[in-house]
Amino acid sequence: MRLLLIRHGQTPANVNGVLDAVVPGPGLTELGQQQADALPAALGDRGIERLFTSTMVRTQVTAAPLATALGLEPVVLPGLREIEAGDTQGRSDKVSVQTYLSTVHGWSQGDRTIRMPGAESGVEFFERYDDAVRQILETGVEVAAAFSHGAAIRTWASAAAQNTPDEFGTKRHLENTGIVEVEGSFDDGWRLIDWEGEPVGGEQLIDRTAQDPTGERF
Repeated sequence: MRLLLIRHGQTPANVNGVLDAVVPGPGLTELGQQQADALPAALGDRGIERLFTSTMVRTQVTAAPLATALGLEPVVLPGLREIEAGDTQGRSDKVSVQTYLSTVHGWSQGDRTIRMPGAESGVEFFERYDDAVRQILETGVEVAAAFSHGAAIRTWASAAAQNTPDEFGTKRHLENTGIVEVEGSFDDGWRLIDWEGEPVGGEQLIDRTAQDPTGERF
C-alpha cells in the first residue's frame, strides 16, 4: 500500500508557537483553509481510494475539500492524533517547547520508554499510531491518504521506514499540508517514497513568520 500522510492546515496555535494536542482542538486560520482548498488540485490525480483523519478538528476540516472532490467519506481514526503534550499543553515558552521536542527526539533516537511529562510514552504513541495504520491496511486499498499532525507524522514515518534513520524526521521540516509518502506494510516493511515538506499548493501558502514548533526541525 502507498500511504500519504498529510499534515493538517495552519491553526492559530501554529501561528503563535503554542503546543496544542488536546482533542478536539482548534480549527484552521484563513491561510489554513486556503491550504486545505488547494489539496484537490494538487492530489486529485494521485489515485487516492480512501481518506482518514484523526479525532482533531483541524485534520477533519483540512480533509473536507479533498473528500468532496473525490466523493469520499473520511474515516476517523483516534490513533492518528498528535503526540500528546501533557504538562506542556497550551504553552509556548522555550522550556516547555524544548521539553516536548527533546522527548520526541529521544523516541527517535531509540528510547521509547521515555514519557512525555504528564502524557504518553513513546511505546504508547507507536502502539496507537501503528494500530491506526493497520486499520488503513485492512481496507485493502492500494493508495490511501491519512490527515494527521506534524510531530506524529515525522516521528512515525521516520521510524517505520527502513530506508531512513529513525531520527530522519527530526532533521526535516513539515509545513502545514506537507506530505510524507511511504509504501509497504508491516509484514514487508515500509519505505519512504517522498517527503514534501512544503504545502503542496505552492510557496504562496507558506507562512514563514509562524512559530510552529511541531513543524520545524527538532
